[in-house]
Amino acid sequence: MTPSKTLLRILWAAFALFSSEMSLARPYDDIIQTHFIKVAVYRDFVPFSFQKDGKDLGIDVEIAKHIAQQLGVELKLKWATADESVEDDLRNNIWKGHFLDRTVADLMLRVPYDKKYSLKRDDIGELVNGQVHMFAPYHVESWQIVYDQSAIESVPTIAVFQYHDIGVENDSIPQFYLMSAFAGRMRDRSKQFVTIPLAIQAMQAKEIDAVMGMRSQISYYQSRLSNQHYPLAQNGFPNIGKQKWDIGMAVKTDHRQLGYAIGDIVEEMTKNGTMKKIFDGYQTIYEAPEYYSP
Repeated sequence: MTPSKTLLRILWAAFALFSSEMSLARPYDDIIQTHFIKVAVYRDFVPFSFQKDGKDLGIDVEIAKHIAQQLGVELKLKWATADESVEDDLRNNIWKGHFLDRTVADLMLRVPYDKKYSLKRDDIGELVNGQVHMFAPYHVESWQIVYDQSAIESVPTIAVFQYHDIGVENDSIPQFYLMSAFAGRMRDRSKQFVTIPLAIQAMQAKEIDAVMGMRSQISYYQSRLSNQHYPLAQNGFPNIGKQKWDIGMAVKTDHRQLGYAIGDIVEEMTKNGTMKKIFDGYQTIYEAPEYYSP
């Protein structure tokens, strides 16, 4: 064999190896035939998807396990790192892949389920999310405050935090809300933290009097505190925009057969109580989407 032919074979072998490692989102039939499904979940996102002592844990992980079981296939997880926007996350994990890692998943959990958002267009009129199909709402998310009752007797209104320090996550909607609502009168009382767990720790250390975040996370961490000393507030959030929003799933837009199969599984999980049981297992407040109401 000539050196040129040897080099050519080496190059073809390297290309074949590289190609085999590039994972493409696959249609329903391919998933059934190969006996596995790859599901993207967010990395270090307690209580939805995280790793501890070498174990894959979280609400979304349990949901993915149940979906795989019902499809009769093995579950493989793709741990996704949140980018600057949901559009970036969908591109990186469902239809294209990140430029540093071209692998994508067959299914992604915890994406918005909102018709207006799915029909969002860019400045030239193209669908921003035209490459993905968002479906199967499985949870209603909202905002929540937990507070230290030794510092605040009650929280009948958000205006209480003109006089008490409250912790929020950096660059989050609660941060922007508290900085601007009521003509900025809560701005100086809003304290920023890298994560919600750090804010919770600061509240326990009496450095702040309350924490605001997503209801799922706040209820999860509150369940690990003394409910008598750290109750959940019942106040509303005027002028915050959406008070509640649905969380769902996404597949590549031309793999809707897979979406229909998974949608049926999620509907059954919601109606037979499996979904609530998974949330209850992590002591997290669950609210079923109106999509499944009779």
